[in-house]
Amino acid sequence: MGGWDRYAQIVSGRRGWLALLAALIVAGAVLGLSGSGSSTSAPNSLPDNAESAQVQRLLREFPGGDSAAAVLIVARADGAVLTADDQAHAGAALSRMRAGAAGPDLKLSQDQRAAFGQTSIPADLTGFALTDRIDALRTAVRDGAPADLRLWITGGPAFGADIADSFSGANTLLLAVTAAVVMVLLIGTYRSPVLWLIPLVVVAIADRVAAAAANALAQVSGLTFDGSTSGITSVLVFGAGTNYALLLVSRYRDELYRTADHRAALRIAVRRAGPAVLASNLTVVLALLTLLLALLPNTRGLGAFGALGLLVAAIFVLVTLPPALALFGRKVFWPFIPRVDGHDTAASGAWHAVAEKVVRRPKTVVAVFLIAAAACASALPFTHVGLAQSEQFRVHAESVDGLRVVSEHFSSGASDPTIVLARTGAAPRVRSVLNSTAGVVRATSAAGSANGMTRWSVVLDAAPATDSAFAAVTRLRTALASVPDAGALVGGSDAVALDTRNAARHDQYLIMPLILAVVLLVLLILLRAIPAAILLVAVTVISALAALGIGSLLSTYVFGFPALDTNVPLFAFLFLVALGVDYTIFLVTRAREETAGHGVTGGIVRAVSATGGVITSAGIVLAAVFAVLGILPLITLTQLGIVVGVGILLDTFVVRTVAIPALFALIGRRIWWPGAYSKTPEKNIPGRCTEQTAQNTDIRLQDSMFRQP
Repeated sequence: MGGWDRYAQIVSGRRGWLALLAALIVAGAVLGLSGSGSSTSAPNSLPDNAESAQVQRLLREFPGGDSAAAVLIVARADGAVLTADDQAHAGAALSRMRAGAAGPDLKLSQDQRAAFGQTSIPADLTGFALTDRIDALRTAVRDGAPADLRLWITGGPAFGADIADSFSGANTLLLAVTAAVVMVLLIGTYRSPVLWLIPLVVVAIADRVAAAAANALAQVSGLTFDGSTSGITSVLVFGAGTNYALLLVSRYRDELYRTADHRAALRIAVRRAGPAVLASNLTVVLALLTLLLALLPNTRGLGAFGALGLLVAAIFVLVTLPPALALFGRKVFWPFIPRVDGHDTAASGAWHAVAEKVVRRPKTVVAVFLIAAAACASALPFTHVGLAQSEQFRVHAESVDGLRVVSEHFSSGASDPTIVLARTGAAPRVRSVLNSTAGVVRATSAAGSANGMTRWSVVLDAAPATDSAFAAVTRLRTALASVPDAGALVGGSDAVALDTRNAARHDQYLIMPLILAVVLLVLLILLRAIPAAILLVAVTVISALAALGIGSLLSTYVFGFPALDTNVPLFAFLFLVALGVDYTIFLVTRAREETAGHGVTGGIVRAVSATGGVITSAGIVLAAVFAVLGILPLITLTQLGIVVGVGILLDTFVVRTVAIPALFALIGRRIWWPGAYSKTPEKNIPGRCTEQTAQNTDIRLQDSMFRQP
C-alpha cells in the first residue's frame, strides 16, 4: 500500500476524527502562543543597501537625527489672505503642537494665504504608536483655533500614520467580506444549505492559524509584516484553500455515484485528488519563495508569509476536511444526495460541447486567442507605472490634503526636504554644487556630526515622489559624485521613493524569470513532456500579459487611478502565473489519463468535460476573493485585485477551457514527447467518443482524477 493509500485510509476511516482533533489542538496551541492579530504598520519597501537607507542610518549620529518632522500648514477656509489675528492663531497652534519645545518660527507664504511650521517627533514610531502621536498633534493644533481657519498636519510621519490608521479594522472587514463571498459562492456551487459550512470553517481556521504563524515568523526572522501583507495573505489562504476544498469535495461526490460506502468513496477521492492538490500547492509555494531573493523588504515578507499561509491552507484541507466529511456521510450533500448510478461526467455537459466545438477548428481558435491577447497586452507599453506619495490612498487622508495646500503656496518640496550628507572638508564645493543644480530652490547646512559629516537640507521645486522630484534627486547624485573626497549621499523621502522604484524594477527583472523557471520545472516533473510544459508556460505568460493590459486600462479609464503602483506588475504576474498553473495541473493531468483510451484530442475533450465545472467554480471563487482586496484603503491593493481577478477569469473561461484544448488538438500526440503517449496514434475524432467511452467505463471510473461538481 502506497503512502497516499495509507494516508487516505487514515483520514477517511472511522478513527479519522483523531486526525481532526489533533489538527484542532495544534491550531489552538498556535493561536494561543502567537496570537492572530496583524500588523498595521506602513509597508517597509526600502532596500537596506540603498543610498537613502544609508542616509537614514547615518542621520542617527546627528543632533536630532533620531527624529522626523511633522508639518503644520494653516490657511483660511475662504482662501483669503491671513490676517494678523489668523497669524497669531496659527502661531499659537504651532506652540501647542510643539508643547513648549523650541523650533523655527512660523513661515508665511509669499501670497500670505498660508503659513507653515513644523515640529519633531521620534523617527522610530510606527503603527498605532505613530497614529496616536499624529492624532494628538492634530487635536492640539485645532484646540481653540477659530472656525474660519483650516489646519492640516502633513509630512512623512503623517503619511505613515494615515497609512497605519487606514488599516485599522480594515483587515477585519476584509476577513468578514471574504468569508461572506466564499459562503455565497459555495452555497451556489454545492446547492446545499449544509455542505458549504464545512470547507468554510476549515479554511477560516487555517487563515487564523496562518496569521498567528506569520506573526511568530516575523518576530524570529525580522521580515516585514505589514497591513497589506496580512490582507494579501488572507486572500491567498481563503482563495487557494477554498479551491483545494472544491477539488476534494468534487472528487468525493463523483465517487459517491459509484461507491455505496461513503468512507470508501472518500478514501478514493483523497487518494486521487490529494496528489494534485499537493502538487498545485507546492508550485505556488515555490513561486512565492522566489520573492525571498527580492531587494524590497515588503516583497520578501509577502513571499515568506504567503508561502507559509498556503502551506497551512493545504495541510488543513488535506488533514481536517476529509475526517469532517466522513463524520457526516453522503447526507451532507442534501438535498442533492448522490446515489450509486455510475454517473459519468466526462462525456456530457456544457463544457463537453464547448470542447468538441473547439477541437474541430483548432487553428481558428488559436489564431483568435493570440490576436485578442496581443490586443489586450498592447496597452502595457503605454501604461504609466509609479504612484506619487499623494496618490497612494483610495480614502480621505489629511496628510494628502495638507501636502496639496503646501504645493499651492510654497515650494513643492518644502514640507519634506531632501537630505544630503557629505564630508565637512568638502562643504564649500558641495554647497556650490547644490546651489547650481537644476530643481534646487535652496540648500541650508546644519551642524556636523562627530564623524566629520555635514548635513544639508535641500528644498526641491517638485512635488514629493513625482517624476520631477526623482529627476532632481538623480541630478543631485550625479553632480555630487563628481566632488572629490566628498562621500556625498542623497536621502530623504524623495530619494527613498526613487530607490524603492528602482529596486522594484530590479526585482521584476530578476523574479519574473525565476517564477517561470519554477513553474516550467514543476510541469516537466509532473507531465514528463517537454512540448506540453513549454506550451503551457507560454500560454500562461500570454494570458498574464493580457490580464495586465486589461487591468491597466480598467485602472486608468474606469476607476480613474493615475498609474499602476510599482509593486502591481510583479505581484500580479506572480499570482496569475502560479495560481493559473493550479488549473493547468487539474486539466492536463486528467487529459494525460484520458489520452490512453481516447487519444490526444478525445482525451483533452473528456478532460475539459470532467474538470470544466470544478475549474469554473474554483476560478470564480478565487477571482471574487481577490476582488475583495478592493475594500482595503490603498490603490495598490485595489489594482492588484482588479488585475488578478480579471486574469483568473480569463484563465478559467478562455485559457484552460478553450485555448489549451485547441492547442492540444492542433499539435496532436507530439505534445507528450518524449513520453509513451507521443507514439500512440489517435483513437478518436471529435464527436465520436461514445463507443470507446462505453468500452472503457471501468477504467475511466477507476483512474479519473477530477470531475465537475
